[in-house]
Amino acid sequence: MKSNVLRIGLFAVSIAPLLSLCGCGKTQADIAAEAPPPASVIPGYDVSAVAVEHPEQFPVVAATAYETTHEMVVTGTVNPDIARTVPVISLASGRVVAIHARLGDTVKKGQVLLTIRSDDMSGAFSDYRKAIADEILARAQLERTKDLFEHGAMSQNDFQVAEDTENKAKVDVETTSEHLRLLGGNLDHPVGTVDIVAPVSGVVTDQEVTNAAGVQSLGTSPFTISDLSYVWIVCDVYENDLGDVAVGDTAEIRLNAYPGQTLTGTISNIGAILDPAIRTAKVRVEVRNPGRMRVGMFATATFHGKTKVVHTSVPATAVLRVHDRDWVYVPAPDKKFCRVAIISGESLPNNMQEVRSGLQPGQQVVTNALALQNTVEQ
Repeated sequence: MKSNVLRIGLFAVSIAPLLSLCGCGKTQADIAAEAPPPASVIPGYDVSAVAVEHPEQFPVVAATAYETTHEMVVTGTVNPDIARTVPVISLASGRVVAIHARLGDTVKKGQVLLTIRSDDMSGAFSDYRKAIADEILARAQLERTKDLFEHGAMSQNDFQVAEDTENKAKVDVETTSEHLRLLGGNLDHPVGTVDIVAPVSGVVTDQEVTNAAGVQSLGTSPFTISDLSYVWIVCDVYENDLGDVAVGDTAEIRLNAYPGQTLTGTISNIGAILDPAIRTAKVRVEVRNPGRMRVGMFATATFHGKTKVVHTSVPATAVLRVHDRDWVYVPAPDKKFCRVAIISGESLPNNMQEVRSGLQPGQQVVTNALALQNTVEQ
């Protein structure tokens, strides 16, 4: 009897999990009924369009066409004019004993740049003084021979020989004195040092000498002086753009150091050889230096081509600068205005602004974009 009760109990315990499994299987069969309802898409807010209650408070104007020439902007650097660059040479060899100028200094013509101790100068003074002594002796012999010749005590041949010796002595004096002047010596002050002076006025753009260094006659120039009253802007122009530049055309120059100032230069040369790596030619623009341009400065040159192009112009107040981009407001239906991105160009006369892309002539724009923007933000 007890064993039958135990069997019935075990059967009841084992049948309970089976019933729960059957229930779970039935739930999995109806999983589609538990799916979420379809999503309802709500259109997002267009941030480029703004609505105002009184759009008539913001007058609009039609953009106009603006005709101009094709512009090309290239970068370049300031270089000295080679024709105005003069090397400082020394005709005497020797050792440097003093330097009176340095790289970057502004010097005047005739200013002493360095002093060297030269044996060439000592030898030149020796030759000059010997030539003076020989000339004095030759002149005295000529005077004596002439006196004897006039009294018949000397032959004409001896007189002619003495006269020839005197003439040669004068030539030696002139030659040795000129040699001293070329070396930089002073005939009245026989010294063994030479002062090298600046041949022109300008800026020292190169220095190849130091204290106690040696200077070779007609060797490496110890200094190079450049006249920076006129400088070159050397630019790289791509092969496809060479048709827009020509010798004699003008260019607008803007320096990175002085962005608010514009200079005018003239194209003086277009390189005959292209760079094989980047396919560019060197274009040289000659510019008068107002005193602020320094060698090595970065510059931007704007060339105006001969091809006419049409751009759009709008009032300067219609352009809004936001997040480093330019925008204009265009009227839209339902009392709205759409904000349109543009690329602006140069400032034009009569408070107008050039628009190079993003807007077509004839389109309506709000004349005062800043006032509309302030109204929207409020």
